[in-house]
Amino acid sequence: MAPAGAVTGQADRGAATAVVHESYSFACMRCGHGWEQSYEIEHHLDGDGNEFVRYVAGGNVVPSPLSRPTCLNCDSHVVRIMRPGQVSSAQNSLHRHRRPVPRAVGETLDEPQTESGKPQEDHHWHLSDLLHPFHHRKAG
Repeated sequence: MAPAGAVTGQADRGAATAVVHESYSFACMRCGHGWEQSYEIEHHLDGDGNEFVRYVAGGNVVPSPLSRPTCLNCDSHVVRIMRPGQVSSAQNSLHRHRRPVPRAVGETLDEPQTESGKPQEDHHWHLSDLLHPFHHRKAG
């Protein structure tokens, strides 16, 4: 344990007046990378009695994800923030659309085929593919 007043690189995290747990989904609009992150939002009082918050992820104090999130894949700041579960929901939706094709005994797997028996082309996923389940059309 460091002596009182020593610089340890860790802020004093024991003085939180309240801790709230929040999770967010993120999608990079540049490269299409999607991820989810959970945060502990610690509410503190400064020396003048003013409230401030500190975001903690994985035990480390991090910047607010709501201010200027950075893509973990390409370092872009053009990132969409969504409610939790959106990325995993999109990934699950994509996996449901890819059903294995029944094959005859002894059939080789050299060339993937569609249900019609034609060779299957490689599919490159795009951001629009990931976000498709979330597109809502306004009535009117």
